[in-house]
Amino acid sequence: MAKRIQFSRHGGPEVLEYLDYQPAEPGPQEVRVRNRAIGLNFIDTYYRSGLYAPPALPSGLGTEGAGEVEAVGSEVTGFAVGDRVAYATGPLGAYSELHVLPASHLVKLPDAIDFEQAAAVMLKGLTVQYLLRQTYEVQPGQTILWHAAAGGVGLLACQWARALGVKLIGTVSSPQKAALAKANGAWATIDYSREDVPARVLELTEGAKCPVVYDSVGKDTWEISLDCVAPRGLLVSFGNASGPVSGVNLAVLAQKGSLYVTRPTLFGYANSQERLQTMADELFGLIAAGKIQVEIGRRYPLADAAKAQEALSSRQTTGSTVLLP
Repeated sequence: MAKRIQFSRHGGPEVLEYLDYQPAEPGPQEVRVRNRAIGLNFIDTYYRSGLYAPPALPSGLGTEGAGEVEAVGSEVTGFAVGDRVAYATGPLGAYSELHVLPASHLVKLPDAIDFEQAAAVMLKGLTVQYLLRQTYEVQPGQTILWHAAAGGVGLLACQWARALGVKLIGTVSSPQKAALAKANGAWATIDYSREDVPARVLELTEGAKCPVVYDSVGKDTWEISLDCVAPRGLLVSFGNASGPVSGVNLAVLAQKGSLYVTRPTLFGYANSQERLQTMADELFGLIAAGKIQVEIGRRYPLADAAKAQEALSSRQTTGSTVLLP
């Protein structure tokens, strides 16, 4: 028997229940993990509220965590009982002392990375990895634009870009967030609440614009982002914080300089255990080398997951938040 967070109806944090739970035995290609730390992410609130539909109710919650392998299925060959592991791509149910998931979703955790660091950084860090290293492989000396640079993913992107010798221009909403982005490695910042973003990009790039723009905001920044992309450059739209981009007229890409656009997801890149481990190894290597710092702003007992989500939704948190079973 174990404890977990589950919900039987959609709503606010009050629908989350801390209950006894009997996890299933691992299937042939599954592993049971005893969680030591669990990641808290905005996507968790989308499942809870009903914006994203879970497979069925009642449902567990959370997709990210780290711990030790407790049991393995009959066909699992890459993992053994006692292995230190981490995961970020689900299935739902990480808010639990014990979690059963496909072995293909796990990565081995090096000794240099502790459980809390792994749970805090896996989802955000793997997102930055595929964006900067695969969707568009940024090169030293390039100048790129990243919206929401002071957010959890954005701050990791600032650090990773600096490690690669890339000049990242980050958009922010306040002087405090500008200072935070710069402290994490942003080359320059633009306060979109008081500055014209495309005009400042033109100034900062001496008229060249950016070969790639990374946009997790969506609807509100779509046109702004297109106006910051250099001819034949790429707009990477990887989120919809302000709502989804819709009603796109493809001719606008021609008008603005024969541009490219992509809408990638982590799941489209981390689509095998081997690829997932390779991505994670690069992330862990940068952390171990001190080039990426993992800031854990708050820690909550698993039983207080509702309080943790309230703090996240009301923007009281900085850095990453972890739940401890």
